[in-house]
Amino acid sequence: MSTIFSDNSQIEIVSSFSELIETHFHGAMNAICWHRNLAGDFKEIVSKLQSEDNITEIFPEDLLALQLSEEGMVARETILNDMKLLADFGASPSLNLLKYYDRDEELGFISTDVYSYHVDRSSIGTDTFLCTYHGAASDIIANDQVEQKVLIPEIREQLKKLHDGPEEEFEDFLKEYFFDLHYQPKPNAKPVNLGLGHLWRIAVDHPEQQALPCVHRAPVENDGEYRLLLIC
Repeated sequence: MSTIFSDNSQIEIVSSFSELIETHFHGAMNAICWHRNLAGDFKEIVSKLQSEDNITEIFPEDLLALQLSEEGMVARETILNDMKLLADFGASPSLNLLKYYDRDEELGFISTDVYSYHVDRSSIGTDTFLCTYHGAASDIIANDQVEQKVLIPEIREQLKKLHDGPEEEFEDFLKEYFFDLHYQPKPNAKPVNLGLGHLWRIAVDHPEQQALPCVHRAPVENDGEYRLLLIC
């Protein structure tokens, strides 16, 4: 399949949900894309949903209650079908209407919010699934194009001052506050934008994982535009 992702060794392109869940991560490949060109009017759905906060979870009954055009109904059916596929697989999909995420700027020298490049960690074998239907889409970046922030000397020194405890407990401190999950792009790094409508599966850091976890970040939102994101 010829796509903008096809020459990237980090990404495997598939053409069905069954391929998405059955393909194994290996080597540098830690992101799998069910590449789709979706029909339907997702913007109409976003315009008719009620946002209660910066992040509002949208449930199937909320979607079903909307009065939509024919194109809007096509989009709704796609979202409901994606949620069912993931739920039947055993995942717990969450559809979120996003204005923005909270920022973490307290320390100044390091950020641990989702706008920072990071990996997901789990104590059990799992993967992260995500699809952006409307608005700005997330980015991923190859592991050899980033540096763990806690290994950058000036950041590490600041973290040691913040820890102010026994040296043998420093690594545990980094994990406890999730500092070790965050990465900084190297010069000339080339992030990949995940685009709209594609359903992605990305590798998570867990004990059974055979590949490196996928480094990713949330996008800065477009002015005045909500994101509609399915994630689990």
